[in-house]
Amino acid sequence: MDPNPVTRSIAPLARWSTIVCGWWLLVVSALTFVEIVGRKLFGFSLQGVDEIGAFSLAVVSGLSFAQALVTRGHTRIDFLVLKLPTGPKAALNMLAMVTLAGFALFALWRGSDVLLESLEFRSRSTSPLQTPLWLPQGPWLFGLALFAATAVALAVHAVWLLPRDRERLNALYGPPTLDEEIAREMGDALDAPGKRAA
Repeated sequence: MDPNPVTRSIAPLARWSTIVCGWWLLVVSALTFVEIVGRKLFGFSLQGVDEIGAFSLAVVSGLSFAQALVTRGHTRIDFLVLKLPTGPKAALNMLAMVTLAGFALFALWRGSDVLLESLEFRSRSTSPLQTPLWLPQGPWLFGLALFAATAVALAVHAVWLLPRDRERLNALYGPPTLDEEIAREMGDALDAPGKRAA
């Protein structure tokens, strides 16, 4: 399929933010393991691992939204859309992108208020770590901003395509077909390090 020209410039940043999130989750998993073993066998606690895990969930979620959007990984209910003619299908796919962009902008707006309030009141977590809340909220808001920028750019492109090329709009912004999902999974399997070495 013809690649989306909008995602071409956004995809590397979204991908690297996802990779960073993956490594961070490995660190949190290791800390959790040490915490469990320490409590059960040696009677000590790292203090605050549960808080770090909770903050990580929010940050990783925010930073992963753009990657899911770029790779068309968000869940879509498509059993009716796929049966429609090209024109109505294109209109619904465009509407889905515009609606998602609106939601992303709303989330960014509300998230900005949360961060600004934390900075204004110098808010800290009510835990042993006493974490300044702007520390996890900063990367979380960056993730929301990246998601919003991606969603708006894709929505504008979808609106532009609607009167010009509805087939391409459906191909780029419709739910992935079963054949596309199989091809992507096969491509991921073939790109695995063990397969490349073979």
